[in-house]
This record gives sequence, C-alpha cells and structure tokens, in this order.
Amino acid sequence: MDERFQKQLDFILELDKEKNILRQTHLSDFSRRENDAEHAWHMAVMLYLLREYANEPFDLAKAMMMALIHDVVEIDAGDTYAYDEEAKKTQAEREAKAADRIFGLLPDDQRDALRALFEEYEAQQTPEAHIVRTMDSLQPLLLNDATGGRDWRSHGVKMAQVIKRQEPGRLGSEKIWAFSKALIERNTAEGNIEK
Repeated sequence: MDERFQKQLDFILELDKEKNILRQTHLSDFSRRENDAEHAWHMAVMLYLLREYANEPFDLAKAMMMALIHDVVEIDAGDTYAYDEEAKKTQAEREAKAADRIFGLLPDDQRDALRALFEEYEAQQTPEAHIVRTMDSLQPLLLNDATGGRDWRSHGVKMAQVIKRQEPGRLGSEKIWAFSKALIERNTAEGNIEK
C-alpha cells in the first residue's frame, strides 16, 4: 500500500471518532443527544434542500463538503455549547490545534484543501461560508423546537442568546432568518426560551 492511500485511510478512520462527540442538542424525538457526524450530515442534506433560499449563488458541492468537515476539529477540541461563554474563550485556540493534527493526517494537497475549507468557514467571508453558517444555526434550532424547547429550558437559555446565535445566518439567507426569528419569538411566548 502506498503512503498516500494509507494517509487517506488514516484520516477516514479518524473521522469515525466524530460519531462519539455528543452535542447538547437532542434528536427530534428526544431519545438521545445527537453527535457531530449526524449534525454535519443533516446540514449537508439541508443545503441541498434549502439552497433556493440563499441570498446569493453558491457552489453546492463546496458548501456540502464545508458542512461535512466544519466540526471534525471537535474530535480533539470537544463540542463547545453555543451558549457557553466561558468555553468560547478558548474555542479558537483548541480548534486550531486540533485542525493541525487532524488535517495533518492527510496527504499535503488534501490537507491544504480541507484546512482551507475549514478556515473559510471560520472566516465567514464567502457565500458558501454564509449559507453553511445558516444551516449550522438552523439545524439545532429546528431540533430544539421539535422537542418543545427542552434543551433550551434545561440550560436556561434566553431569547437574546438565541437571537445572537441565529442572526449571523441572515448573511446566508434572509428568508431563513425571518423564519428563525418567528420560531424564536413563538418559543419565547410559549416559555421554552426565557425572555
């Protein structure tokens, strides 16, 4: 077996660990918490289905790949809960170190390509990064709504926190932002999100 193929296989097996990174968000039936791999897969499908609502044209294949790899760094860095302000202080440093190791498993050309996609997502300067951020925000919002806001209630999440988390998604889709805002307002009125 040649070295390139072995490196690719090593990376593929490393990705399997993403299935063990549990997020705070539960599945829609509240049977268990979702993992990072499920979250990324769900986002990729959402990009395909909801692409017509994007503010601007984007490369679907690139955006789907960006969604699929955007959280692989959490294999080492762990999941940072969207409303954990203390953990967010060290998130960038933890994730950069993880990106070095995990993408470093690949052959140089693929390492550079996937690392560039990860960094493009983090920089939020392109149509693809914007629409992926929209899906990254919308996906857990939908699951929280489907479970009657149980995760929001258990963490005492406030409306201003959810708005702050969702609002950057408007760069990807004003239509989805309007939907998200209405969903947040309804959940706040229902007591699932604190005022």
